[in-house]
Amino acid sequence: MKVSFYTLGCKVNQYETQIMSQMFSQNGYEVVDFETPADVCVVNSCTVTSSSDRKTRQILRKIKTQNPKTVVCLTGCMPQAFPKLSFENADIVLGNTSRKDVLEKVGQFLKTPAKIKDIKDHTKDEEFERMCADAFLERTRATIKIEDGCDRFCTYCIIPYARGRIRSKLLEDIKKEAQNLSLKGYSEVVLVGINLSSYGKNTPLRLIDAIETVCEVEGVKRVRLGSLEPELLTDDDIHRMSKLEKFCPQFHLSLQSGCDETLKRMNRHYTAEEYKRIVENIRKHFDNPAITTDIMVGFAGETDEEFNKSLEFAKEIGFAKAHIFCYSRREGTIAAKMPNQVEESVKKKRSAELIKATDRSRNEFLSSQIGTVADVLFETAEHGVNHGYTKNYTPVFVEDERDLKGKILKVKITKVKNDYCIGQLEE
Repeated sequence: MKVSFYTLGCKVNQYETQIMSQMFSQNGYEVVDFETPADVCVVNSCTVTSSSDRKTRQILRKIKTQNPKTVVCLTGCMPQAFPKLSFENADIVLGNTSRKDVLEKVGQFLKTPAKIKDIKDHTKDEEFERMCADAFLERTRATIKIEDGCDRFCTYCIIPYARGRIRSKLLEDIKKEAQNLSLKGYSEVVLVGINLSSYGKNTPLRLIDAIETVCEVEGVKRVRLGSLEPELLTDDDIHRMSKLEKFCPQFHLSLQSGCDETLKRMNRHYTAEEYKRIVENIRKHFDNPAITTDIMVGFAGETDEEFNKSLEFAKEIGFAKAHIFCYSRREGTIAAKMPNQVEESVKKKRSAELIKATDRSRNEFLSSQIGTVADVLFETAEHGVNHGYTKNYTPVFVEDERDLKGKILKVKITKVKNDYCIGQLEE
């Protein structure tokens, strides 16, 4: 039988889809591309915004319209966060807590085609779901999920309800998975989690311990991090990271706003000044790091003055790259009920202004790379052009008729074009 997958959302979701794909493959299923008609299709949902929910429903409808006989299984964050919703185009509905049972539930439905809905509540003593990925679409970079859950309860976010409390992967499991992936040819490992900075909470461990563990694996050449909550990075953590030769100095520190009043309403756990101090500490310990971020505009109650504070703060930090997005009211969150919601036209105007500013700082960052010599891990090769990334995640294109995929080579960066750099091999 054939099975396909469709994944919405973050790197953690993508990792979990890989785990489910392995489960089906190991039990005789042929895993095919989503566009290929399949007997079973598993949709791994995201629910971070109402737009994510809409996309999930659109995908479910598309599958059933194009292939009515396909058994559709919906899993992930959306059903977990909203267990009372009905999903008329899904034959099987599983929450994150029941994902490990997906193969069993599909088999059950194939024997007796009656709708299945299995969504168990997260519990306080829930353990980390032990899983180990062995392959990814990218042939040079692999992902390891080392943390799940979040207890920050930002007022705009539904994720703590979809993911439960903090759970962390055992160091021995992280090391074993990294060793396995390195043996399969992956040069770079990216550590991800729902709240990655909280790795090890309620234990003697911290995120830096997981980083050091993976850096010790002989076959792994690079270790990179997913998105981080900034205030959980201590000075000691940053200092220890700077001593690791394999560590990639790209820090995606989620800002959300550069205005303290807005941050307080968001229930973020830092001030703009504290965020700035963390960035300064990173730049003190690392040579040529990249600081990237997410910034929200138009949060409930955001005034022109508050937006301008956030805008000026973004300019001051000088992000290497920033994802700018408009606040979207999320059912089930505190912020959805807050007064003084910002009009959509105002959000769009603010978004455009902030994008213009952060695009400028992006170009300044890329331009600052000109003349540097960096190790580039090449990922693609097409029509005589090889593409890869430096340790600080600067995209680099090099003209060379050879296929350099999977190799780490020294490149002198010579110029900037569009949103990437162009370089020449140092031979």
